[in-house]
Amino acid sequence: MKNEGLINYLMGLPIFEAEWVLWLLIVLSVVSVALMIERAFFLFSHRVDIDQIRARFANLLDKGDYDGAARFLAEHDSMETNAVLFGLREHAKGPEAVEALMAGAIGKERHRYERFLVFLGTVGSNAPFIGLFGTVLGIIKAFADLAGNIAEASSSVMAGISEALIATAIGLLVAIPAVIAFNAFRTVVKKRLSNTDLLARTLLAQLKSEDGPAAGAKE
Repeated sequence: MKNEGLINYLMGLPIFEAEWVLWLLIVLSVVSVALMIERAFFLFSHRVDIDQIRARFANLLDKGDYDGAARFLAEHDSMETNAVLFGLREHAKGPEAVEALMAGAIGKERHRYERFLVFLGTVGSNAPFIGLFGTVLGIIKAFADLAGNIAEASSSVMAGISEALIATAIGLLVAIPAVIAFNAFRTVVKKRLSNTDLLARTLLAQLKSEDGPAAGAKE
């Protein structure tokens, strides 16, 4: 009897109502879509033609025009140009110092480009479980209603289970776009990192080529 009293008490708690799970999934869906739009706009507006940038940048470096190269990179707000510009401004300190500075700048830029991706990845991996949780709650409530109304057992259970499965469907509906967006954005960030490495190595190669003959002359 005590157990039945406890079960009845728990069943009366709001947490055993599946409706709040649906509202939670809807909120997560709205937030996810907003972040997808924000990230897509950010990545699109901060893209550059790396081949064109590198060609112009290498040409200025070959001429020894480091100030002109810095002004050229400053015209673009992207991961590639910002990270390399950070090191370029300290080119007089040598290739080792420039490489260290660019490594730190790349980490900072990567954090800026991966902003909100953790949220999308979390929603994509956990929304189905949240929906499943809502389904379990709905099934529990359906069987509880069944216990109180044996006469309408079949229709009550079927209606309750069908309503409960909506939570799982919505959970998948929320998760799938979030996973697709997460993977797409991560791919873009990886490509930008590769482009940044290419531009950074262009600068380091130039600095090392200038530093090599000078070091040989001193010996």
